[in-house]
Amino acid sequence: MGLIPCPLACHLGNESQSHSQHLHSESSSSLSSQPSLPSVPSLTSSSRHEEPSSAHYQCISTLKGHSSYVFSITLEGKYLYSGSSEKEIRVWRRDPFSQEHHVNDNLVAIGQGAVKSLVVLGDKLFSAHQDHKIRIWKIDYDNPYQKYKCLATLPTVNDRVLKLFSEKNYVQVRRDKKCTWVHHVDTVSALALSKDGSNLYSVSWDRTLKIWRTSDLKCLESVPSAHDDAVNAIAVSNDGYVYTGSADKKIKVWRKHEGEKKHALVSTLEKHKSAVNALALSTDGCILYSGACDRSIVVWQRVANAADNVAQHMVVVGALRGHTKAILCLAVVSDLLCSGSADKTVRIWRREAEKSYSCLAVLEGHRGPVKCLSGTVDSKDSTNNDSSISYLVYSGSLDRDIKVWKIRIPSLQ
Repeated sequence: MGLIPCPLACHLGNESQSHSQHLHSESSSSLSSQPSLPSVPSLTSSSRHEEPSSAHYQCISTLKGHSSYVFSITLEGKYLYSGSSEKEIRVWRRDPFSQEHHVNDNLVAIGQGAVKSLVVLGDKLFSAHQDHKIRIWKIDYDNPYQKYKCLATLPTVNDRVLKLFSEKNYVQVRRDKKCTWVHHVDTVSALALSKDGSNLYSVSWDRTLKIWRTSDLKCLESVPSAHDDAVNAIAVSNDGYVYTGSADKKIKVWRKHEGEKKHALVSTLEKHKSAVNALALSTDGCILYSGACDRSIVVWQRVANAADNVAQHMVVVGALRGHTKAILCLAVVSDLLCSGSADKTVRIWRREAEKSYSCLAVLEGHRGPVKCLSGTVDSKDSTNNDSSISYLVYSGSLDRDIKVWKIRIPSLQ
């Protein structure tokens, strides 16, 4: 485990072909280069590939320690958590130059199956795994590098037992097999929390969406056949809309109406021509970004005052283009959108006037596809006396590294 300073982004050697061979097809292979979307107007100018002189960015460190592909990362407070294809969960100090980075071992948990997604709620870390399970780990902030205790595995034993004896609780999962509806029966691909932290949402390659109560870890609801193929991504707005993206090329919008017990389908968003791999919402929840194998990021905007029974919940504004291979991950950091791709780069976008976007930076240095992203405003480096804002962006890759990028961008006037 170690930290390697990298004051400049660098161009490195060719990636081993074994990276793409390891990945699940994600039902159409998220690493494949599919045609882009000619019918969707571009929101970036023709000069988007030029390096902007106003934005300054560099890789300030590379976090090494994982012995396999980095599949998931999340930031919470002072710490960055990362999960790998070899079941490992590691914790890092958010500040890459902190003395705590010199600890001998930051491996805090080992699950079963690749760690596909991570979210933190208080002193609990939730991890989604390829073995169809969700695990909850106890974080000890007084001893952050101490091995975490696994508090529970979802579905819990209590949930499984209570559903065991009634035939109505069983669903057909294969031609010759049934199981209770609280179980995921394929890789749990993504997790998200409600704004108040009361609910945990999970999606899976088994095509379902499940909702769990975080107070007692009970499975409250399962939406069977939420999609026609594997569900790869989820995003939840502050006002309760749930967005799911699938290998069936569709994005679906769900919401539990007042007085109802279950989530209902509000709208189906169709524009991508290949598997949807990533979703992200703007901070106000009015704009949805979706990334797919077609190399485009589609920008959707919520229809003003749209009622829940209106099929057109969101409309397409346009697309962000520049990546040369599949979009694998998206993250909103304040007013920026970060995108990671199978082309091994991270792009930084910002919305400008009249719904146009500019690509402020292309971060190069990874030797493999960029699978996960997170970021934060760097409050230590953004002062009131400076008209620019500094950000820290963290990127995890199939090259087994996590890179930390510092980006300084002039404020919008």
